Amino acid sequence: MALVVQKYGGTSVGSTERIKAVAQRIIKTVRQGNSLVVVVSAMGKTTDTLVNLAKEVSTNPCRREMDMLLSTGEQVSIALLSMTLKEMEQPAISLTGAQVGIVTEAEHSRARILQIKTNRLEKHLDRGEVVVVAGFQGISTSEDLEITTLGRGGSDTSAVALAVSLKADRCEIYTDVPGILTTDPRIVPEAQLMEEITADEMLELASLGAKVLHPRAVEIARNYGMPLVVLSSWSDNPGTKVVSPLPKPRSLNGLEITKAVDGVELDRNQAKVALLRVPDCPGIAARLFSEIARQNLDVDLIIQSVHEGNINDIAFTVVKKVIKQAEAVAEAIAPSLRSQPTNYDEAEVMVDKSIAKVEISGAGMIGRPGIAAKMFETLAEAGVNIEMISTSEVKVSCVIDEEDCDRALSSLCQAFEVDSSALPSSTQDNYSNSNVPPVRGVALDRNQARLAIRHIPDRPGMAAQIFGLLAEKNISVDMIIQSQRCHVINDLPTRDIAFTVARAEGENAKKALNELAKDLGFGEVSVDLAIAKVSIVGAGMIAQPGVAAKFFTALAQEQINIQMIATSEIKISCVVAEDEGVKALKAVHDAFNLAGEAQVEVPA
Repeated sequence: MALVVQKYGGTSVGSTERIKAVAQRIIKTVRQGNSLVVVVSAMGKTTDTLVNLAKEVSTNPCRREMDMLLSTGEQVSIALLSMTLKEMEQPAISLTGAQVGIVTEAEHSRARILQIKTNRLEKHLDRGEVVVVAGFQGISTSEDLEITTLGRGGSDTSAVALAVSLKADRCEIYTDVPGILTTDPRIVPEAQLMEEITADEMLELASLGAKVLHPRAVEIARNYGMPLVVLSSWSDNPGTKVVSPLPKPRSLNGLEITKAVDGVELDRNQAKVALLRVPDCPGIAARLFSEIARQNLDVDLIIQSVHEGNINDIAFTVVKKVIKQAEAVAEAIAPSLRSQPTNYDEAEVMVDKSIAKVEISGAGMIGRPGIAAKMFETLAEAGVNIEMISTSEVKVSCVIDEEDCDRALSSLCQAFEVDSSALPSSTQDNYSNSNVPPVRGVALDRNQARLAIRHIPDRPGMAAQIFGLLAEKNISVDMIIQSQRCHVINDLPTRDIAFTVARAEGENAKKALNELAKDLGFGEVSVDLAIAKVSIVGAGMIAQPGVAAKFFTALAQEQINIQMIATSEIKISCVVAEDEGVKALKAVHDAFNLAGEAQVEVPA
């Protein structure tokens, strides 16, 4: 007999008819010999309705009272589903988050799960009952036993946390699409169903706005090795398996607040090529990386800084043994850029063979603003200057001077209380199935704002103070780009930094940084809300020359200008103008032949 946890989203239980359909699916699962825990969300748009009611009576609703209000939505769902199951002669009981023993931080509206006391759950399961649990909610550890909610995607998080705590055989997430698709079917109806995806890839896609799974749920599944399947509650399609690596032993206490960083990795075999002052127009990155691909050179990190006037910089890293070939490609392209109109005659190639890459790895780091800031602060305290930065859901990487390697490595290991690895491990090696495609999926995030800070003093500690301040304000940062050129201001070298945050946090971030500018002496802070970020994700792009070139070429063919580029081991992201986001997504999805023959219909 298998123990299964199923989760049904709001559209799956959006009406009494849908609740009856879900009940039939549950009974079918039980009759197959399974014990079953079911987690449900609030019906349809219930949560939105409750939020609007609160706004009608309060201009600034108290977070505690909002938790009290919003937690009622799931209670309606669990009671109705439990009644329906009993009507169909299936023993069942509904339990709130508090009754089921989901213990959280005393942090209203965004609590993290500390532990789940499973005694009551197990008692009902032993009786042959289906336990129907309210997702999205828990109860604090304080003496007052406060009702808390987990924030967006909380029901996904509840389900996976319950599965892990019960040592279930699998966790099934039921939604309104047939599984994980290569992109948003609302934009590209021909999006194709994936049979499986790695947890790292899913983390990246979820953080990029793919709403089928919340990153926190994937993070828990990855950390504890929980088999996860995403299916449609509207059909019998087999869905998509989310494959996790073999987990390291972890305690179930502090379930969601265990260490976000698993290890520190160092790669001394890196060299950097930078093209400085290149034209800010479509096709430049495509030309460069198409030639790189023709030479069969594998590129690691790629960054393109925010433009300055009509020019910007592109930098990338390769292994040291191919640096001469990479430099030759850049030098061959540079003259054609110098022949472009006005001000491009200064385009030049800069090569640095004395660099190394140090990175911290773990799950769900971007969702915790303090992790990257702590890395930058640790390097600053060790006197290590950062030359390049790359961020993802599973890694934060910094390019540093090779002479600083040992100091950086030991400082980071001590700060995060983890072991180190001399060489970076391939994400792909962590999974049993290595035959993964170069690109799994394409994502579009239209909920981003870009901030640019000009003329930051080029010395250790600047990034630590900037991103430490944002962490204090609980502002999560996504892409981070540091310019490769130095500007000398008052005899001091300076650099620019650009980064993206959630659009709703754009002005708050700008206001906080303007105050910091007075103390640190850096220049203008600007914010641009009219951007979109299009990204490709795939564990198979590791050691696959040509993936970046195909991405950039697809955008160039549509005359879409790239405003920023940032990469990680399994992700490449480009910032483009907001009004070109959908066109960019469709072009890239088509370029990688991800479309299927059938169209996916999403229920209204």
